[in-house]
Amino acid sequence: MTSDEVRSVPRRPLPPLDYDKPNLARMKDALLGGHDHYEIDRQAVDAFLTVAPDGAAVAKEFRSWATRVVRFLAGGRGVGQFLDLGSGMPYIENTHQTAQRYNPDALVIYVDDDPVVQAHGLALLEDHLVHVSGADLRDPEQTLSDPVIAEHLELDRPVAVLFNAVLHHIEDLGRAQAIVRGYVDALAPGSYLLLTHYYTDGQGPRGAFARKLDGLMGSIGYPTVHRSREEIESLFDGLKMLDPGLVHLHEWWPEGPRLAPLTQLNHLSLGGVAIKP
Repeated sequence: MTSDEVRSVPRRPLPPLDYDKPNLARMKDALLGGHDHYEIDRQAVDAFLTVAPDGAAVAKEFRSWATRVVRFLAGGRGVGQFLDLGSGMPYIENTHQTAQRYNPDALVIYVDDDPVVQAHGLALLEDHLVHVSGADLRDPEQTLSDPVIAEHLELDRPVAVLFNAVLHHIEDLGRAQAIVRGYVDALAPGSYLLLTHYYTDGQGPRGAFARKLDGLMGSIGYPTVHRSREEIESLFDGLKMLDPGLVHLHEWWPEGPRLAPLTQLNHLSLGGVAIKP
């Protein structure tokens, strides 16, 4: 299939952009040092950084974690299909670049209903193995039947489904569980769930800090919820967790000795990878 044929797959029209309030994708772009954001996004990020000065470094930890996991699955496990849900703005190293470096035939589909992400993400359509869908990830059935995804994703073969820094924006735990289950149930055995999530044990200064962060994000208009280990583990129900388990992001097979000191924020997120038996 040629690039022109790929682009001919029917796409949802992009909704109008809203420049009058902060945009989560643009905020993350600003936090990561990108250029695709506006002053209102910068102001929201500055408010976040007054509470969590190490927020930019930890945002990069989420990206670094995803890179290590995708490299492991594409190179070490031979996974050839990746569904990146809530992918966010393009970054220095994106899922398709990592996956195809270790598995040149890897298919990557980015899913994000944010018009800002879609507008920039469509530029990633370098060939027939990279696609962008504007589906709403909160509806697994509709997402998997989206024309872009239905055309290219082969659900009878293993797929790696990535939720990186996504599900803590779903305030109701039952709904978050149902979203994950909707995707997992549709996947072939041998598929993988890749997931990061804000975490708290609810105790002491870290628990208070997590609650403060949730309150701040809610005031900006993008509520988050730090969940307990048990609640995050419930998102992996029915799957077999791979070593090293559900751990802090910096503990998931780091690439070498850590040089930067850990901060309170480093201890408020967990990540894990599990396989569908």
